[in-house]
Amino acid sequence: MTIPPSPAAPRPTDPTSLRLGVLAPLTPPGWVGAGRHLLAGLELAAREVNDAGGIDGRPLELLVRDTAADPERAAAAVEELAGLGVAAVAGEYHSVVARAAAARADTLGVPFLCSSAVLDALTGEPTEWVARLAPAQSRGWRIYGDFLLGAGHRRIAVATQPSVYWASGTGLLRDHLAARGGVVVELDANALTPEALCDALVDQGATALLLLVGHPKPAVPIVRAVRGDLRLGDLLIGAPAGQPEFAEWAAALGGDGAGIPFLRYLPERPGPLGERVGKELRERLGEEPSFVAFEGWDTVTVLAELLRSHGTDRAAIAASWPRVAVEGTRGPIRFSRTPGIGVWQWTWAPVQVVDRDPAEPERFRVLHAG
Repeated sequence: MTIPPSPAAPRPTDPTSLRLGVLAPLTPPGWVGAGRHLLAGLELAAREVNDAGGIDGRPLELLVRDTAADPERAAAAVEELAGLGVAAVAGEYHSVVARAAAARADTLGVPFLCSSAVLDALTGEPTEWVARLAPAQSRGWRIYGDFLLGAGHRRIAVATQPSVYWASGTGLLRDHLAARGGVVVELDANALTPEALCDALVDQGATALLLLVGHPKPAVPIVRAVRGDLRLGDLLIGAPAGQPEFAEWAAALGGDGAGIPFLRYLPERPGPLGERVGKELRERLGEEPSFVAFEGWDTVTVLAELLRSHGTDRAAIAASWPRVAVEGTRGPIRFSRTPGIGVWQWTWAPVQVVDRDPAEPERFRVLHAG
């Protein structure tokens, strides 16, 4: 079955514009909050490029396509955007979706700068066409494992669902913790009710539960069940994939959603550029910008520099990943080849383990940095 791309954006009114394709999850079952933040960063950076005169006088135009967390839809969108003459494709949040987009971009010979997806194996084979800003899952999740160990957790349960991304995360945690005396116990969130999962946590003697599941279901019902179980009052709940970063999490869970450590990719103290962009994003979003919004801004900034320095030819852009150097909102960005990763990689964006302060859920606390 062929899944059609999302509805096309209006045709450009300026025939001289430089087109960039954009992929983002903007409708369910995609993580809409993440897509909204990603798009805000992308659009802000494009506006700033255009306010400064564009690329050699040509305005940037973003052709936005909603992936809705669907890999086939993303692949079809890449094909459509390639046909519309984009110089490159950018964006995406969900790792499995980004992997499908990267594969199609590689096949078609279209540069793809992945903004936010972290799966190490973003492509099946090494490719020159794809680069990534987000740190690889193996880096971030090992830092998360170090946080767990440092907090005294040696027996960790993971509530998980079938997914390449969740399976990869489980394997990374298991290997990292096992080498340091830790144990990972898998609990099938599809087979267990939240109440049965609580019973299993008690039986297993786990001191931490990691949510490697979708939001809002089953993540929200699991959190509510665990928070309401007096036997599990000392259990740490964690969400390494970053769900508590977004307003939807706090809206769904209130105080129950606080004190749940997650990964985010921001420096502990932003520099002047990060401060300025953060203020603009805050005004644009009407809320605190997530790391995903900064990833969006950095994405367009990198591509704009490539277009200025190396032109609009797709092959020339792809050949120039290792030669671009820009100041991003979270530090200087350069791409290199990293062992075990088949795409050009920024090595590395800063990594933090953060939670929402139980005493003030709108405030984030940095618990660990790597």
